[in-house]
Amino acid sequence: MPTGSTGYYFAVIAAGNFLGPLLLGKLFDTVGRKIMITSTYVLSGLLLFGTAYLFDRGSLTATSLTACWSVVLFFASAGASSAYLTVSEIFPMETRAMAIAFFYAVGTAAGGISGPLLFAELTESGVVADTVLAFQIGAGLMVAAGLVAAVFAVRAERRSLEDIATPLSVAGGGAGPGGGGVSAGGVRTA
Repeated sequence: MPTGSTGYYFAVIAAGNFLGPLLLGKLFDTVGRKIMITSTYVLSGLLLFGTAYLFDRGSLTATSLTACWSVVLFFASAGASSAYLTVSEIFPMETRAMAIAFFYAVGTAAGGISGPLLFAELTESGVVADTVLAFQIGAGLMVAAGLVAAVFAVRAERRSLEDIATPLSVAGGGAGPGGGGVSAGGVRTA
């Protein structure tokens, strides 16, 4: 890849990253967040495993590698953007902003600090197998995140936030709008 065109490749990757949440976002509230977060993370992980396989075989050009990354990020960024918000929804209204900030900070620290340190070490060696390993680690983490969502995500589609977690301001922490009680974690039960 000529160094003068690197910016164009990054622009295409950024477009995939932007378009995923934009085009898939509505499905998280209609199809369901649990299924969409699970499927976008697992699919992006499987696609990255496929990219690693093709990279290992030497089958990718700069253009096809960019296309692979764009498709992976199309799905991964849609899942990630919804996951941050969905995680915060299980907290009472008065603590949601702090929950979003906390989960975003933890995710950014884990991925933004440890990721570059680990992946730079693997990819700067110039050894194809090291880069493939970096892809496989990332893919494995995405699939694992999807499986965690399959088990632990809360069904929040087409529900008001107050029905998911009772606000702290509700007198006695009892039943709020929509009836039902509140579990120990503050999640509304039917």
